Amino acid sequence: MKFNKILLLGYSKDNFSNDEWQRIDSLCNEKVFAASDDANLNKHLANSDCLLVKLGVTVDQKMIDAAPNLKYVGMLGTGYGRIDTKYAASKNICICNIVGYSTEGVAELAFGLLLEHIRDISRAKIQAKEGNYSEADFQGYEISGKKFGVIGLGRIGKRIAEIAQGFGAEVSYWSHNRKEEAEKKGIQYQEIEELLKTNDFISLNLAFNSETQNFLDSQKLQLIKPRAVIINLAPMELVDINALEEKLKQKSITFILDHSDELSVDQAKQLAQYENCIMYPPIGYITKEATNAKTKMFVDNLTNFLNGKPTNKVN
Repeated sequence: MKFNKILLLGYSKDNFSNDEWQRIDSLCNEKVFAASDDANLNKHLANSDCLLVKLGVTVDQKMIDAAPNLKYVGMLGTGYGRIDTKYAASKNICICNIVGYSTEGVAELAFGLLLEHIRDISRAKIQAKEGNYSEADFQGYEISGKKFGVIGLGRIGKRIAEIAQGFGAEVSYWSHNRKEEAEKKGIQYQEIEELLKTNDFISLNLAFNSETQNFLDSQKLQLIKPRAVIINLAPMELVDINALEEKLKQKSITFILDHSDELSVDQAKQLAQYENCIMYPPIGYITKEATNAKTKMFVDNLTNFLNGKPTNKVN
């Protein structure tokens, strides 16, 4: 069994290896590359039965209705909050994402970014390269002995909690569901309000969907403990940007993020003006191991769907 036509939105030849492209070619009669703002997008959708998208691409009811033959949507990433999964299900369209491929990469980066901030590592490196080897004006602080809160104890959140324990932090979590296994390992449950009020470090690790959009709203942001460091390596749709700006103005927290590519130009400028908002490109999943696992899983999802055994189905 093959797809008749695979439509790839926002992809280039560089996204996959030659072997992976050959695998994709073997699964369809035709593949077409297009941009999300392509003037001929609806024409391409009209006879496509497979749609492959990246993070940040919206697949709404209007797009689904423009593709009457559509039976599969593949997401090259974990977050699928911009896809109308319920409407797709009503049309018997299978939505598949990829999960677990970057758990280690993202979790390790969280602590890399945290240590860079609290130990002023970037400045120290530049200073030494310029020939100044004095430590006189450096004053860092440690993770050990601090309170570390994790919001969302999925794969990545759990791994971050485990690493925080390894640093000697007192670790707590809030999640939609209690995690008994984690609690047996000393990761304490806290209600979200208490977690925000009491933790020195907070890692936000929720999946983005209609229920979690603007999860960190004005009310929750104002609860955060003064001088706390918040690390968000998840989609910025989880945060009310205007409310975050008001909190940043108070200079009472530091906010670290790596999904800057998903911000609008205006939002990026809005946050970049604050020294206590530290922005990075989305490099959490950029490791050799994660990249290889990601693309393999993505193509495996296509194969498994055609074989009648869909994997990583979200609807």
